[in-house]
Amino acid sequence: MDSFSFASSSDVDLPVYVKIDALHGYQTPIPASVLLKRPDLKHRGSNLSPHSELYVTAQIWADSKPLTVPVQTTYKVFKTSRTWSEWLTIPISYASVPLSSQLAITIWDLSPAGGEDAHFHAIPFGGTTIPLFDKDNTLQKGTQKCLIHRNKAADGFSDSTTPHILPLSRRRDEDGKVPEQPLDAREQELERVEALIKKREMGEIPENRWLDQFVFRQFEKLESGLRKDAHRRHRATVHNSAHVNGATANGSVHTYEEDEGIFHLYIEFPRFDHPIVFTDKEYPAPPISTMQASHSEVRLRPPPEVSPGPGIDSGDDPAAGRLIRIYDPEVGIRDNPAESKHRRLVRSHRTGVLDRDLKPNAKIRDELNTIMSYGPTQDLNPEEKDLVWKFRHHLTRDKRALTKFVKSVSWSDPSEARQAVQMLPRWTEIDVDDALELLGPTFDNPAVRAYAVDRLRKADDEELLLYLLQLVQALKFEKVAVAEDGSSADDSSLALFLVTRAADNFLLGNFLHWYLMVECSDNSPQQGDVHRKLFAKVEYDFMTELMKRPEGPQNRKTLRRQGELITILSKISKDVRHSRDDRPRKIEKLKRYLADPKNELVQFDSPLPLPLDPTVLITGCLPEQSNVFKSSLFPLLITFKTSTGSNYPVIFKTGDDLRQDQLVIQIITLMDRLLRKENLDLKLTPYRILATSPIAGGVQFIPSSSVTAACQKHKTLLNYLRHHNPDSSEPLGVRKQAMETYVKSVAGYCVITFLLGVGDRHSENLLLTPDGHFFHADFGYILGRDPKPFAPLFKLGREMVEGMGGLSSPHWVEFKQYCFTAYTALRKNANLILNLFALMGRANIPDIRLEPDKAVLKVLERFHLELSEEEAIRYFEGVTNDMVGAVMPVVIDKLHGFVQGWRA
Repeated sequence: MDSFSFASSSDVDLPVYVKIDALHGYQTPIPASVLLKRPDLKHRGSNLSPHSELYVTAQIWADSKPLTVPVQTTYKVFKTSRTWSEWLTIPISYASVPLSSQLAITIWDLSPAGGEDAHFHAIPFGGTTIPLFDKDNTLQKGTQKCLIHRNKAADGFSDSTTPHILPLSRRRDEDGKVPEQPLDAREQELERVEALIKKREMGEIPENRWLDQFVFRQFEKLESGLRKDAHRRHRATVHNSAHVNGATANGSVHTYEEDEGIFHLYIEFPRFDHPIVFTDKEYPAPPISTMQASHSEVRLRPPPEVSPGPGIDSGDDPAAGRLIRIYDPEVGIRDNPAESKHRRLVRSHRTGVLDRDLKPNAKIRDELNTIMSYGPTQDLNPEEKDLVWKFRHHLTRDKRALTKFVKSVSWSDPSEARQAVQMLPRWTEIDVDDALELLGPTFDNPAVRAYAVDRLRKADDEELLLYLLQLVQALKFEKVAVAEDGSSADDSSLALFLVTRAADNFLLGNFLHWYLMVECSDNSPQQGDVHRKLFAKVEYDFMTELMKRPEGPQNRKTLRRQGELITILSKISKDVRHSRDDRPRKIEKLKRYLADPKNELVQFDSPLPLPLDPTVLITGCLPEQSNVFKSSLFPLLITFKTSTGSNYPVIFKTGDDLRQDQLVIQIITLMDRLLRKENLDLKLTPYRILATSPIAGGVQFIPSSSVTAACQKHKTLLNYLRHHNPDSSEPLGVRKQAMETYVKSVAGYCVITFLLGVGDRHSENLLLTPDGHFFHADFGYILGRDPKPFAPLFKLGREMVEGMGGLSSPHWVEFKQYCFTAYTALRKNANLILNLFALMGRANIPDIRLEPDKAVLKVLERFHLELSEEEAIRYFEGVTNDMVGAVMPVVIDKLHGFVQGWRA
């Protein structure tokens, strides 16, 4: 398919322009017999002179209604021809006009005696109506030849009586047939030349000045001759018709209107670089009513009989134009009056005192327990909201009930909102996952969000660091008005909390600084200028607060040094990536850049906390141990020296957004901590990763081999483990600790990648360290997305099972037990994980940005919270068995290996 480019009309924020060029045609002199009957005709300007002064008005119509006021040409004196050559600006933009828009153009003649359709001393000389969009819904452009309907003002009705091209339906004779009027050779040539001239105007045919002038002169002669011939034929047709109808010479006044000649008005529309295709704004569907009525009980009344107005096109179906559907704004948008009245009665202040002593009976207690078990994604219906409100005092002892209570409050009612805010301090202390839910997009009341922040104050810095990425994104849901100068009228309680805690702890401050810097430098349309100003304001407040601490100036200088280091590495990475050298020369160039004294990378003046891991102090880099990876983006491997004398290798790349990988690693780190709380250490390897800008970042390099490389060198993963961890006393010849590490890590990543829907899994991004740690890399596809068809729910290849000793090995049984334990443990913490993803709803992360409203639901689907623990274990066992016996992942791995080998 050939490539093509076009623009949408909704993006063209320019007024509609049209150029009134010239009027061509011949007018028959008025017979004296006509002037005796119609003395008013002798005073019309067009009858006095063939070049009399006319003026033109243009107006946009749509659906038989005018959209603008008429726009008029300026006064002009004609000498040899009626040529205006004037651009008119219609007061409406292309982005606002509908698809049915038409341009109604009327030419006005001067007549002191007035006449039919007269407007003061002007009467219609003729009119024409041309649509703005053609049959392909593309905006008209270039020169247009419009037929003038004499003595008629242009109308913009859907079925216009003054079309710019006479349709076939109006050319039929008395028998209903279209008369055959074959074109002669001159007319055919004229049409051909007109089409070529229009192509030349549009730039489709190159200009040739000396030849073009010759062609234009011949074209004008040909057009003039054909116009005269057409006028003679028209007069002969009119007089023959009058003779057949029995008209006499002295009674031929009625034929004058038909014998005024054929006129064409030439206009011109603007030419754009690309075709402009009509597009309309898509409005969201109206909300569905909250009334839970049964469809079987609803009896619809017959539709009203409504006739369309004059000129409205009802289509081919006559009944279609008689049905008008009207949306009732009181259904869905406004509260149902009955429900509102019921809610006010149930929540009346007169019953407030009685509600304090209300105790639920056994049945209601079961209903409340069911409501309390709802996840963060489930909404409450009106009956459940009323039930929670009624027993709100009783529920203050249940920490799970606070989020449900906040959902049940009608915050638009000031008195009810005041009661709810007064009850918040009385509630028992909630968990962190509920506090995170209250900071999400659903809850916008400042008092509720401040209460959630107070709960977070009790979390230690280590726990807060686990949620810091989401808390930065939660700032987008705060109601803070940021002025043009970056100041704000009121500060966000969440922003103040983050700034204060980050200023007191450099580890938190390091990551808060880089998270904010990435958001400030994100200039994509998804981010928005308001959010960039908000994050810039928080960063400014953080730096201001940091300077108030005793070690603040030193910490601020450290952050500035980190920024300088990242800037230098980014420049080196771009230079290496964009150079046209082969990989060996790129490696030499990298080493030369790193060793250059101007860059000051070999030795630092003082140890610098690594932005990736501030607990590691680096003193410089080792140019000779640096490398360039064989990849499309050519990532750099830079080895840093640490203050302890060890090396810390880091992968630094530009041209790639690492925020999605950063999110996945953060969730894996959180899950690892949750599993350890359950005394389950699955030997996970959540390596460090930090996005330093939307197109750059660093990744901790873990010395390891891919599953493909290990199998190619050692035939099987078991031989790989046996080679690095030999132990002849063990049944499989592998040291017990290494095999245990391998089995646990494979189980952990199988469960985690299943829950996160990690896609694009192949043997190249499955890595294995010599001591048995198995882990995944490259999280470019999550939440169920995968570029390959028939993708598995998680990656568990036969070579991975053979590394445990096969399906008959006791390690396989241990592997499944670890999977089941990890899956059930993480299901208990599903609300926390779901709330973290809910806070990332507006983050500019590719796989969340595609469907932000469904990101949480995709994770929720993998937890299967509707199943009991025993049913969940059976379900995951079935999935595991399917993954082992799946054939498509093997085929995909073979194809991937073939493609990689071909690229090499």
